Order: sequence, then structure tokens, then C-alpha cells
Amino acid sequence: MDELFAAIERIGQVHPFAKGMGIAAPRIGIARSAAVVQPPGDAPATVLLNPRITERSDEMDEQYEGCLSFLVLGPLEIRVETTMLTGETATTVHERGLARLVHHEIDHLDGLLGPYPIHGVDTSHRDHDDHGGRPFD
Repeated sequence: MDELFAAIERIGQVHPFAKGMGIAAPRIGIARSAAVVQPPGDAPATVLLNPRITERSDEMDEQYEGCLSFLVLGPLEIRVETTMLTGETATTVHERGLARLVHHEIDHLDGLLGPYPIHGVDTSHRDHDDHGGRPFD
């Protein structure tokens, strides 16, 4: 986890992300199902260990995706089951911008670039990003 927090810190120093940012462990060479999401402002970071989206709202939002620089549809609310650092399982609900950030990092962990349509861009030729990590233990 220290490596993920250090990566967030380094990236934030080089490029401030007004809408928040996140990083999945496999994206920086750590083969674990773990990610850290830093919401905008002074809100505390969200740690995701073995996360699994258990519920998505039907209501969608359309925003530019910072990682892909494409217009992407995503749910306005998601419910996520994750493992805490203590080993216990917890369920959290994320809304709006934080829902998009958390969903995106889980997509990286699940080996997807994004499961929602990207408007005006044919992505059928793209391979999935299969750099998902093994379970965090």
C-alpha cells in the first residue's frame, strides 16, 4: 500500500487533478488487486483491496475520462465490497465523481478499460487491459 500512496503523491506533484485521481496496483507493476483513489480537495483517500462492485445505479453520468481522454458514460452511484486492512469485509457506497473514480480503478483491476460506451469512438478493435492482479492478502 505504501507504494500506491507514494505513486499518488508523485503524480499529484507533477499534475494536479481537480476531479481527483486514482491508481491501481497493476498499473505500476504490483500484481495485487489493490487500488487507491484520492478524491478532490482534502477528503481522505479510499483504499480498495479485492474490490467488487455489487450494485450500480441505472442513472448514468457523462464525463470526460481523464485516463482515456474520451467521453464516457458511468453510473452515478455504486456499491462496492472491499477488504479492509484489518482483513474484515466492508461495503461502501460511492456517488457521482467518486463513483466514477472508484469504478475506473476497479475496471483496471478487472482487466477492463471501461465497460460503458465511449461516444463517437469505435473501440471494438482494442484489446482488454488484462493487467489485473492476484487477490490482496
